[in-house]
Amino acid sequence: MTAGSLTFRTATVEDAPVIAALVKSAYRGESSRAGWTTEADYVADERIDAKGVSDKINDPAGVILMAYDKDGVLAACCELLKKSEKLGYFGLFAVDPQRQAGGLGRQVLAAAEAYAKNEMKVAGLEMQVIWLRDELISWYQRRGYNKTSETKPFPYEHLVNGKALRDDLYFTILYKDL
Repeated sequence: MTAGSLTFRTATVEDAPVIAALVKSAYRGESSRAGWTTEADYVADERIDAKGVSDKINDPAGVILMAYDKDGVLAACCELLKKSEKLGYFGLFAVDPQRQAGGLGRQVLAAAEAYAKNEMKVAGLEMQVIWLRDELISWYQRRGYNKTSETKPFPYEHLVNGKALRDDLYFTILYKDL
């Protein structure tokens, strides 16, 4: 599957370590500060480890899409999960922090939406974003996602090798019809 300057494929278990590293680099630690998606001020952990990624890859209701640039370098990834006959979940979205704000995220999101609609046959996607991430929520809203009244608790008990830096975290749920 190709979209714009990216080529996509679904991940295999062998890809789990590189996916975990990309996700961590985009959201946690000092490397994440090179991009605008960092959560390093809210959570000091790894976000997900290779086992967690493998579990997602092995879930028969989901896939992880990997996006490669024209040179064959992993640029981004995301998870899609079929939650019901009509509803899909979009998550684990990571773009290399050195390449953020250049349009790759829009390409990956569009490809993920097309995959969810055409391959998973879902009518809509939902996602969860930490409530403090106004800039990120606005980015999704500009792409047709709407904030719902639903929220979900932050999984403090499932942090990977770290801790939360705030005790007031929760997720805002966004939804889009496909």
